[in-house]
Amino acid sequence: MTSATASRDPNRVIIFDTTLRDGEQAPGCSMNLEEKLRIAGVLEEMGVDVIEAGFPIASNGDFEAVREVGRVVKTSVVAALARTARADIDRAAEALQFAERRRIHTFISTSPVHMQHMLKMTEAEVLQRTVDYVTYARNFTDDVEWSAQDASRSDIDFLCRCVEAAITAGATTINIPDTVGYALPHEYATLFRTLIERVPNSDKAVFSAHCHNDLGLAVANSLAAIGAGVRQIECTVNGLGERAGNASMEEVVMAIRTRHDLMKVHTGIRTEHITRASRLVSTITGFQVQPNKAIVGANAFAHESGIHQDGMLKHAETYEIMTPESVGLNRSSLVMGKHSGRAAFRAKLKELGYDDLGENAVNDAFSRFKDLADRKKEIFDEDVIAIMDDEAGRKNDAIRFLALHVVAGSRGPQHAVLELEVQGKAIAPVVAFGNGPVDAVFNAIKLAFPHEARLQLYQVHAVTAGTDAQAEVTVRLEESGKTVNGQGADADTLVASARAYVHALNKLMTKRQKTAPVALSA
Repeated sequence: MTSATASRDPNRVIIFDTTLRDGEQAPGCSMNLEEKLRIAGVLEEMGVDVIEAGFPIASNGDFEAVREVGRVVKTSVVAALARTARADIDRAAEALQFAERRRIHTFISTSPVHMQHMLKMTEAEVLQRTVDYVTYARNFTDDVEWSAQDASRSDIDFLCRCVEAAITAGATTINIPDTVGYALPHEYATLFRTLIERVPNSDKAVFSAHCHNDLGLAVANSLAAIGAGVRQIECTVNGLGERAGNASMEEVVMAIRTRHDLMKVHTGIRTEHITRASRLVSTITGFQVQPNKAIVGANAFAHESGIHQDGMLKHAETYEIMTPESVGLNRSSLVMGKHSGRAAFRAKLKELGYDDLGENAVNDAFSRFKDLADRKKEIFDEDVIAIMDDEAGRKNDAIRFLALHVVAGSRGPQHAVLELEVQGKAIAPVVAFGNGPVDAVFNAIKLAFPHEARLQLYQVHAVTAGTDAQAEVTVRLEESGKTVNGQGADADTLVASARAYVHALNKLMTKRQKTAPVALSA
C-alpha cells in the first residue's frame, strides 16, 4: 500500500479534495451514497491525489460512504477523518478496510480559545493525545495525517511542539488549517516558514494547507502557503463548504498551471475534467455556481465589452489567460435537434463524459431529450447535461414525479393538478390552490405526500439563453434542524419546480436516518 506522500517529486503539489466531507458540511448540502460515489469517480478520473470521503464516526451514512468509496476507488488515496480518540480511529480504520490506498486523518484543536472552551484541555493534554493517537493510527496504515484545528490562531511555540511530536509519532502529513478563515496570505506563509524552519524533523513530513474563505482569501492563502514550502492543498470543487466555503480546487489548480513561470510547481490534475466536476457537484448539491465565479462560472470565458471582443477576434490571448478547452469547455462537434437519432444521442453522451450508462438510463434520457427537442429549436450541450444530471441518482427515489397540470394567470384562481408515485405505487391525482402557480404546485405536493418540512429557498436558473431555455430550479427544505437542497430541470419552470421539491423530499427522507456530525473538523 503506497501513500500519496511516498517517493515524492518535491515540486509536485498533492491535491487533497474534501468535497465529500468538508463540502457536505455546507447547510443543505446533503449527498446520498450514490451521489458521493459519482463524485468520487469523477475526482479519481481527473487525477485527485487524496479523496477525503467522510467522517466515519459521525453517522452510519458517513461510514458507508467511506467504505464504498474505498471499495471502488483504485488510484486515489481514500482518507477518513477522525478525532484524536480511539473510537474515532477504530471506526475510520474499519471504514477504510477495502481501500487499496488509505489514509487516517486525525485532528485536535491547538488554539487557546478551542482548548479552553471546546476541549476543556491543557496544552499538555493536547500534546499527549496527539502522540497517543497518531501512534495508534499507525497500527492501521502508514499514511497518517495530523491536523491542528484552528492552527492560525494558535501559539507558535506550542504549535511547533505539537508538530514535532506528531511527526515523531508517525504522521507523514502535517496539516496547518486556517479553520475560521482568519489569516492573511503573508502571515499564513510566515506560519509555515516558521514551522518548517523551527521543527527539527519537519523534513520527514509533507506540510498541508486547509483554508476557509470567511475573508475571501482561501485561494490566496493556499497559494501563499505553496510559496512557503507547502506541498499539499486541501480544497473542494466550486469552493463548497460550511460558512463561506473552502479553497476552490479549480482556482488553485489553474493558478498553479497558468502561473508556472512564478510558482515552479505542478499538480497531477487533468484539468479538462474541471467543468464536468463543477457541474456534477452543483447539480447534486443544488448549489448554483455564480456566473462570475473564476474558472467555472458562466461568464468566465464570456466577452461583452467591445474592446474585449475586438481583442479576442484578433488574438485570444489579449483577454484570455487560459483556454476554455483547458478546463473542459470544448466546442460541440454535434448539433442536436428533434431529428437526431439514438446513435447521435449516444455519441453526444460519450462526448460529454456519460459513457458508462446502462441501456435503461440511456432510454429514459433519450425520451426526455426528444420531448425537449419537440419544444426547443436548438439543443445545447448544457441542455443534455441538465437532463442527464436530473435523471442520475433518481432510480432509488421513494417519491417520483409523474405529471402536472397548472392553471395560472391574473384571473385565477391558480391551482395545480399533480400526480406522484410513492414507493412504486401511483397515487390518485390531487388538486391544490395557491397564491400563484408555484405555491399551488407545492401545496399539491404537500397534499399528495404530507410532511412538516418548511421551504427555505426557491431559486430558478436558466440553463441556456433564450425564452425557450430549460429551467433549473433549486429548492431548500428544512425539517427538525435538517436542511436539504433539491434540484430539478425541465423546459417548463413549474415542472422543474415540482421535480426539485420532490428531489428535496427524497433527500430529506434519507437524511432522517443520519445523525449530525459529532464535531466540527479542521
